[in-house]
Amino acid sequence: MSNRSARVERNTKETQIAVEIDLDGTGKASFESGLPFLDHMLDQVARHGLVDLDIRAHGDLEIDAHHTVEDIGITLGQAFDQALGEKRAIRRYGHAYVPLDEALSRVVIDLSGRPGLTFEVDFPRARIGDFDVDLFAEFFQGFVNHARCTLHVDNIRGANAHHIIETVFKAFGRALRMAVEHDPRMGDALPSTKGAL
Repeated sequence: MSNRSARVERNTKETQIAVEIDLDGTGKASFESGLPFLDHMLDQVARHGLVDLDIRAHGDLEIDAHHTVEDIGITLGQAFDQALGEKRAIRRYGHAYVPLDEALSRVVIDLSGRPGLTFEVDFPRARIGDFDVDLFAEFFQGFVNHARCTLHVDNIRGANAHHIIETVFKAFGRALRMAVEHDPRMGDALPSTKGAL
């Protein structure tokens, strides 16, 4: 099995982001974004996706969190795409349903090489603590644009905003874990009739 890890840095006038990822990790994680709630959600991806993640971000939080959240999504997507390499012998598709008390969410991913996001999550309130919930859609849009994947995120039910988004991130981690997994029956083939992803 080839080394499926990457390190990507993204530096702009608004943010400085560094992401390290190992797709064949054990769920080790370290985060420093200045946004504790986002760090908590990213930890769900690492733990449930069995992906090792290290994310360091410094952004213009004195303005608001938008640039930082979006750019973390972009940089994580770039690192994910780089770590995947040619995508040979992967399962390509992944899906997961995850409950947390009254909340239930579904995430489905296709590592298709084509960016696309459907994000159907209605939050019962606009903020979780100090975090603006609108920014989660920006995070996932940044990720899919640069990971070059199709992602469907659906909250099926839920009343508690924290529970809702936690089920989303846990399901995202689980779906990623399934999609990047090697399928031993594939040999060295690409999971596409076109011969390219």
